[in-house]
Amino acid sequence: MSNLVPIAIILVVASIAIGLGATVLTDIQTDQTTDSYAYNASGFGLEGINTLGSYVPTIALVAAVAIVLGILIFYLARRFT
Repeated sequence: MSNLVPIAIILVVASIAIGLGATVLTDIQTDQTTDSYAYNASGFGLEGINTLGSYVPTIALVAAVAIVLGILIFYLARRFT
């Protein structure tokens, strides 16, 4: 259970960083000429940020499952020893 708080903080900080990064890239892209290298590069950056952001729920689920399994294994191992 002590690992839950740091994992939650990491997920919150990652989500904030992804959101701020997407905001910055959107602001940069609106100032660029359409179909220029800078416009396309910032568009690809936005696609990458979107892909990374879509993994946050999966990462949270894996972390929760790992914590639950760790608790179960700890108590089962303690019970049989």
